[in-house]
Amino acid sequence: MPLTLVGYEAWKNIRLVRGNSKAPWVSNYKWPIYFFVAVAFWNMVGAGIFGFLINPPVALYYMQGLNLTPLHGHTALFGVYGMLGLGLTLFCMRAIRPGVPWKESPLKWAFWLLNIGLGAMAMLSLFPIGIMQTVASIQRGTWYARSAEFLQTPTMQTLRWMRVPGDVLFATGCVILGLFVAGLLTGHSYQKLQDANLRAEEKEKKHVLVAGD
Repeated sequence: MPLTLVGYEAWKNIRLVRGNSKAPWVSNYKWPIYFFVAVAFWNMVGAGIFGFLINPPVALYYMQGLNLTPLHGHTALFGVYGMLGLGLTLFCMRAIRPGVPWKESPLKWAFWLLNIGLGAMAMLSLFPIGIMQTVASIQRGTWYARSAEFLQTPTMQTLRWMRVPGDVLFATGCVILGLFVAGLLTGHSYQKLQDANLRAEEKEKKHVLVAGD
């Protein structure tokens, strides 16, 4: 519930970015807010749907230890707490130099590659393997669903290789995000502005702070 409320609040802020010019500060936090929205999405899918899929007693009897367990683990752990950590990290980094805009293109690519990659590895590989193992477990037992005889069939081999596209997308997103964060230290991830514009923004910021006091 708390994470759902975080996502709801983040979505309200995104609506401010899209349609309300009176809240320009929100646009500076656009991508950290998007990561918070991703938290709510994966909380519903990874922790909610996939979590409840394997946790009822009857489901635990047949599914525990099969690929539906890492399906829940991947989407709930990184999808929720990983995205939450990234959103909080970017939020703090944005506050360090709030007057200098970021180059948002790397963040856009990183965000979508991380989320699409995570979804692809879940739905193209872990989910179908887990469902097939569950059917095998119900029909012949958990021992068979985890046996080499079952897991080394051509269909299962193909489904395991289907994990690669999602992993590649996910890893690419990690690299882009890492380079972006490194660029914040070197200055390469900031947009180049004229000194006059920087002084004007700093003056406006001080004026707002004084007015707020």
